[in-house]
Amino acid sequence: MGSERKETASVADNLVAVIMAGGAGTRFWPMSTESRPKQFIPLIGNRTLLQQSYDRLAGVVPPERIIVLTAGRFVGLCREQLPDLPEQNIIGEPMRRDTAAAVALGVALCRRRFRHGVMAVLTADHYITPVERFIQTLLSAAASAEQSTGALYTIGIRPLYPATAYGYLQQGADLGSVGGIEHFRLQQFREKPDRHTAESYVASGNFYWNSGMFVWHLDAITAELDTHLPRHLELLQRAAEADGSDAFDEQLKRSFSELDPISIDYGVMEKAKDVRCAIAAFQWSDVGGWIALEQFLDAAEHNNMHRGKIHARDSHKNLVYCEDSSELVALLGVNDLIVVRSGDRTLIVDRARAEEIKELVKGLKPELR
Repeated sequence: MGSERKETASVADNLVAVIMAGGAGTRFWPMSTESRPKQFIPLIGNRTLLQQSYDRLAGVVPPERIIVLTAGRFVGLCREQLPDLPEQNIIGEPMRRDTAAAVALGVALCRRRFRHGVMAVLTADHYITPVERFIQTLLSAAASAEQSTGALYTIGIRPLYPATAYGYLQQGADLGSVGGIEHFRLQQFREKPDRHTAESYVASGNFYWNSGMFVWHLDAITAELDTHLPRHLELLQRAAEADGSDAFDEQLKRSFSELDPISIDYGVMEKAKDVRCAIAAFQWSDVGGWIALEQFLDAAEHNNMHRGKIHARDSHKNLVYCEDSSELVALLGVNDLIVVRSGDRTLIVDRARAEEIKELVKGLKPELR
């Protein structure tokens, strides 16, 4: 056990973290907008989800070894919210090309700047607690990735219910534990299932939610990209060669424009020869919409969950969220509603139709989205 702790502690010296922060987050309208999506707002606590992602790495990965990849229009927001991060470590993608492009760009930049080491790909819009258990899981996967330089690691979440909104990871051979974290070979990725299939996955005990977080040695992911997405690797290495120069933005735009959109799961992970999973020791939520936020709100009578002041009469199972927590929402004779107050905008929707908020927002005038 002592040697395992030393291994997981020492690997931090060679660890670089890439935080993907380019999502749109329209399901949290009106708090989340096209100009300020969910990773940039303090949905839970006083720090934004992006800031919390950065905070989790504090004391483990120094700022100069943390890179944030975001949409070009969000570079200013990232710099505003992460003032301790070197400006050159916040990279704006010129257009959306899915996660394989982001990962390949992160790999190319890390190889140019740091040459070798272990890379963690993390998310900017998930909620994770406690931090200590997240670090334990991260360093466990990193220690194994450093020793098994051909392995690609993903982090799996024990399913709490038969979710249909997540991809699943099917457990293969047991690899024992590293630093108190269970590892296994990954048998296969499974796409988002229907309800019946999700129930069978959870009942089997052999499936985990796919968190979208990865850990690998830079040599391992470079080799797999070269095998499965060589064009991505070639074009983004070309862009990385201009890193730090006046030509970087133009070369990055040129490279991205030639890429086909594809996810890292489909493009690489489902085809790679040695994929493994570390089982998360932490609690995780992708905070995918207003209902997912419910567990973090205060409880009033009759299962009314809220942030801000609430006065409810003959009303049950409503979710009320006020950006300004001093505001009051009064409810009379209504059930199963989501009510959100944000600035000069108000959302009221039947909770059973929460998934339609994205379509609702599409119908708004651009300046209101």
